[in-house]
Amino acid sequence: MKRNAIIQFAVSRAGFIFYLIFLFFPLYWMLVTSFKTNDVLFKLPPEWLPFTPTFQHYVKLFSNNAFLIYYKNSLIVSAGTTVITLLVAVSAGYAFSRFRFKFKELLMFLILSTQMLPIVALLIALYSMYNMYGLLNSHIGLMLALTTSSLPFSIWMIKVFFDNISGSLEEAAKIDGLGRWGILFRIVMPLSKPGIFAVGIYTFILSWDDFLYSLTLINKDTLRTLNPGISIRYMGEVSYDWANIMTVCVTAVLPIVILFMFFQKYMVSGLTAGAVKE
Repeated sequence: MKRNAIIQFAVSRAGFIFYLIFLFFPLYWMLVTSFKTNDVLFKLPPEWLPFTPTFQHYVKLFSNNAFLIYYKNSLIVSAGTTVITLLVAVSAGYAFSRFRFKFKELLMFLILSTQMLPIVALLIALYSMYNMYGLLNSHIGLMLALTTSSLPFSIWMIKVFFDNISGSLEEAAKIDGLGRWGILFRIVMPLSKPGIFAVGIYTFILSWDDFLYSLTLINKDTLRTLNPGISIRYMGEVSYDWANIMTVCVTAVLPIVILFMFFQKYMVSGLTAGAVKE
C-alpha cells in the first residue's frame, strides 16, 4: 500500500509539473526569443537558451516613439474604461442588490444576455452609430465601447458581494444619520473591496487585450492602442521580424503581470464569491 501511494504521488506530481511546463512554455519562449537575433530563431535544433543574448531589440523598441504612443494610449483607454465600469457597476449592482422593483430579474437577465452577442455582430452597427455622432477616432468612444463589453459581468459580480453584506449594518448607519450615498461609499464599498478590485482587474485586462474595437473604431496612428499598433506596424505581409515582435509582446504583458502580482488575492476572492452559501 505504501509503495502504491508513493507511485501515485510521483505520478500526480509529474503530471502537475508537465501541466505547468505546458502553460508557461509559450511565455518562456516569448521571453527568450526577445533576446535573440532573427538568424538564430530559424536554426535547427533550436537554441533553448540564448548563447549570445542581445538587448538591441529593447533598445530599438524604447527609442521608437510610435511604440511609446501606443503604450500610452493603451494605458489611458484601459484605465479610463476601468474607472467608468466601476462607477456604473457599483451603482447598478447596489441598486439590484438592495432595491425591489418590477421586472428586476428580467432586467438582470437582459443585461447579462448582451454578452451572448459576438463583437463582430455589433461592429457594423456600432461603427455607423459612432460615425453619426462623431465618436470615431476618440478615446472616449473606445472607452464606452469597451465598457459595454465588461459591464454586464461586472454588475453581476458586484451584486454578489453586496448581497453578502448584512442589511443590519446599513440600518445602523441610517440610525447614525448616514444617507444612501454615505452608506454606499462609507460602509458597503469598503466591505466589498475584494469584489471591486476583482472587477477592476477583469475590466483592465479585457480593455488591454482588446483588438477588434480598437482596430475598427480608431484609424489614426497617433490614437491607436497597443494591439492594433503591433499588428499594423510590426507584422508584414510576407515577412515577420519575430524577435522584435516578441520584444513588443513581452513589454505588453508586463502591466498584466504586475496586476496579478499585487492583486491576485482580490481576484481569486472576487471570482469565488457566492460559490458557497452558508
